[in-house]
Amino acid sequence: MTIGAVGRPAPHVHRPHLGTAELASGAAWVLAGNDTGRMVTASPRLYPHMWSWDAAFIMVGLARISVDRAAREMETLLGGQWSDGMIPHIVFSDGTGYFPGPERWETGRLSTAAPGTPATSGICQPPVHAIALRTIVDAGRRGSAADNRRAEELLATAWPRLFAWHRWLATHRDPLGTGLVAITHGWESGMDNSPRWDSAYSGVRPGTDLTPYTRKDLDKVGDEGERPTDAEYDRYMWLIEEMRRAGYRPDEVARNGSFLVGDVFMTAAFALACDVLADLGEESDRSPEQVATLRSWAARSGAAVAATRDPATGLARDFDVRADRWIATPTIAGFSSLLCGGVTPEERASLVAALEGPDWAGHPHLATGALPTVSPSAAGFLPKQYWRGPQWPVISWLFTWAMRRQGLHDSAAGIRAECLRLVSDGTFAEYYHPLTGAPLGSLSQSWTAAVVLDWLNEG
Repeated sequence: MTIGAVGRPAPHVHRPHLGTAELASGAAWVLAGNDTGRMVTASPRLYPHMWSWDAAFIMVGLARISVDRAAREMETLLGGQWSDGMIPHIVFSDGTGYFPGPERWETGRLSTAAPGTPATSGICQPPVHAIALRTIVDAGRRGSAADNRRAEELLATAWPRLFAWHRWLATHRDPLGTGLVAITHGWESGMDNSPRWDSAYSGVRPGTDLTPYTRKDLDKVGDEGERPTDAEYDRYMWLIEEMRRAGYRPDEVARNGSFLVGDVFMTAAFALACDVLADLGEESDRSPEQVATLRSWAARSGAAVAATRDPATGLARDFDVRADRWIATPTIAGFSSLLCGGVTPEERASLVAALEGPDWAGHPHLATGALPTVSPSAAGFLPKQYWRGPQWPVISWLFTWAMRRQGLHDSAAGIRAECLRLVSDGTFAEYYHPLTGAPLGSLSQSWTAAVVLDWLNEG
């Protein structure tokens, strides 16, 4: 067994280990400290706005504290929804210091679908919001009469908005007509600089007329090696420039943009969320036709993920539409069928065995069995760099939530226990060094605190 480019494993650092009560109190404190009143920002320094899928996970944690506050977070996010149904990946606060900010996107000026206010970005992120709505509704039904009323009111208003969001994805992001949801920028995946996108990004050629810019992320982390390179950022900015010139029209962006990749993780999240939203629709007497449509989208996209299976490894693969080729990089996205199903019981058992095995969560050099984003056995494994190896508690949470839904309770419980061990230092980091357990990226990260709070309150 090798560990790729990392060489000899680094020694484990000494870290404090908080008890359950202290950890829960710390998580609640992080959410309160990052709350502006209008939104819970992703983190106090590096991410001072509302990110779409961050917000969904934050709602999960907020629901453990206050149903009303969780509902207001959903309402803030949906306040930035575009008239065509898209939920943008950023709803901007009044905070500054983040690039690219609203002055770079200019969606309110350039797009006929974008709201004038609040300011938003022009791309999307994984559609996990139905999971948040599910947790808020469940919390309301467990709580007081006032909590129940608030949750049911949110369900009545948010359900059609989320249906419109899912319809936008099904309409504008299925270029192959197979149910495989495509992304037009690596940022839309939520896994910004994952090696999944390296080959697709190589085809992005920034023009000489790219407007100059100054990054603002590098002065907010202790190690620039944790962040994307300047060359990567030039490609990120060029894709935004292409979208600006297309007026953010989704079909034109998908048709002509330099980057178009069928994303198995995005697709699995969509399939899972469609089923969850359909469940909520049935419980609240929504249109049977809309519920049936959600079920059909879920089945179609779940099957599309299963159809990408690499015959050599059994893992799901992304598809580069522009280059007409499979992307078989060994990342956590390869296990996407564990989010949405669509595979046989034998295939599912094989995926679980691989996930828990020595190339992934059971790798002998990992500090904990939390899910790494890239296999530690892979040549491209980089334990400190963002989505190229570190362990993100929020990703483990999503897998445990979905695995329990599929009846994989023992596996979900094992991942949960290992993640709680990882985060027990109380830093609530954005992500963690998989070989040492050291916190990396931004500390006091809201979505990390939120999923920890949910885990601690299970049962």
